Amino acid sequence: MMGKIIFYEDKNFMGRSWECSSDCSDMSSYISRCHSCRVESGCWMVYDRPNYMGNQYFIRRGDYADYMSMWGMNSWIKSCRMIPMYSGPYRMRVYERENYMGQMMEMTDDCESFMDRYHWSHGCMSCHVMDGHWLMYDQPNYRGKMWYFGPGHYRSFRDWGNMRFMSMRRIMDSWY
Repeated sequence: MMGKIIFYEDKNFMGRSWECSSDCSDMSSYISRCHSCRVESGCWMVYDRPNYMGNQYFIRRGDYADYMSMWGMNSWIKSCRMIPMYSGPYRMRVYERENYMGQMMEMTDDCESFMDRYHWSHGCMSCHVMDGHWLMYDQPNYRGKMWYFGPGHYRSFRDWGNMRFMSMRRIMDSWY
């Protein structure tokens, strides 16, 4: 399934627009700023810095007329990444410490709180995503800053400000 998102320079879908259907590491050559967007299909991560850096926000089909107020952003979207649709099994190993150290749990479903479920007071600090696409949050109950994790190895979260994730959820095909 192809995704489609339209970015607008101003709030409420006003001003110049730019339509996107794939990853874009730097939107500045297509649009000077972005204050609203409309997702026509697919699921996306948008970033407030070029090259998929900075704060991340998950968006799916719908209208985002003034996302800066909604998310408390002080900068506009500068890069975006389409999340591929996935309908297979979900599997991730999460570790209490960096470099796959400490306790390990294999996850196949959402987790509202690592503290409540596993008594990990510091949350998850490394992971290996074997199957599926996941969102991880720095607070319990799917709150706070979020990060996208696709299949791969994540030995340390130091690149994200030494984050410790406290909850996680699967990006389900029904969200598309």
